[in-house]
Amino acid sequence: MDYSENRPIWPGSSSFTVGSTPFGFFDADTIFQQHADSFAKYAAQQMGYPVVDIELKDINFYTALEAAVIEYSNQINQGNIVNNLVNTLGVQTGSSFLGGGSLSGVNIGTSLSYITKLSRAYGTEADSGGGVRWRQAVINVTPGQQTYSIRQAVSASLAETGVILSNTSSVEVRRVLHNAPPAIVRYFDPFVGTGLGSQQLLDSFNFGGFSPSVSFMMMPIHADLLRLQAIEFNDQIRKSHYTFEIHGDDIKFWPVPTFGTGSSASSIFYKQVWIEYLFEEEKSKDAILFGNTALIPGVVSDASNIPYTYQTYRTINDMGRSWIFKYACALAKEMLGFVRGKYSTIPIPGAEVTLNGSDLLQQGQSEKDSLLTQLREFLDKLTKEQMLTRQNGESTQMNEILAKVPLKIYVG
Repeated sequence: MDYSENRPIWPGSSSFTVGSTPFGFFDADTIFQQHADSFAKYAAQQMGYPVVDIELKDINFYTALEAAVIEYSNQINQGNIVNNLVNTLGVQTGSSFLGGGSLSGVNIGTSLSYITKLSRAYGTEADSGGGVRWRQAVINVTPGQQTYSIRQAVSASLAETGVILSNTSSVEVRRVLHNAPPAIVRYFDPFVGTGLGSQQLLDSFNFGGFSPSVSFMMMPIHADLLRLQAIEFNDQIRKSHYTFEIHGDDIKFWPVPTFGTGSSASSIFYKQVWIEYLFEEEKSKDAILFGNTALIPGVVSDASNIPYTYQTYRTINDMGRSWIFKYACALAKEMLGFVRGKYSTIPIPGAEVTLNGSDLLQQGQSEKDSLLTQLREFLDKLTKEQMLTRQNGESTQMNEILAKVPLKIYVG
């Protein structure tokens, strides 16, 4: 059988169907389907059809077009990553992000999301926020008993809600609360004119005969604050103050708890002490602490996992499609060069034909390099840094132009 009668030759037309490209990234796009057949005809005629045969099939042209769109998307996404990586660090990846979508076609503004997520770990440690839930437990104080188990108190408090404390849970106490009577109840309300010498002041204005419940005297707020502070300092410095120590699972109170009523009401009196705590393992849900660094799993960390996907072909403008057609044509020339390069010459009766495989390879590679350089130089001009530089230059030039505009002379 003569092989030349069965070699694949471009027939001059094609009919694209879904599944004709290797990856099928754009096969479902109706605009891509229309352009696939048009490009096949365009590329074949660019390479000399129908004057010369083109030893390619329709799928070769479809593959070149798909590869060109992929390369164009790659170059565009590289520029987007340079512009937006800082603002997307810490953004959740995976199906939870944008309902399973991507950042392609999304305008990204400035955000402090990454810094905020990192700061949560520090907020938890500094008691100034964070993402870890604080819980409460109560220690029922027994007269004469000074040391109590923290885990027993936590377990008893959780049991009231139907939760069983796991043996592997690590309890971290953040605050111990004993609410002593507020200092405000230690003196009378100055607005009703009693207490702290206020009655004498009312008498000096001949207001002493009036009922204190209806005779009001406005006192400065700072006077109340100073009195409250003085009472609190008095209790802390002149009296025995409540304190505690935590060692492992034990919490120890000072002074020794007692109950005081009646004539012994001056003795130390407290029946319950509340503690606020959290579970250490919950701190690793959003941030894993490693030394002094907060590690956040499952988020954008670098250019490799920022969620950019291939551009939607139907949304690419005419400038982009023009680049894609030229690049795909260069790829098709390479393919044809590889095919014709398999045999540099073909014998015919009385002579031989020299094929131009090497020329097509060189020409295709040269066109590809030129197109990539052109696109990269164009995208470099669109980085945020370059755009801000141009805007600054335009503003400077505009100010210089406006400075030459004659100002009106005002005559009063």
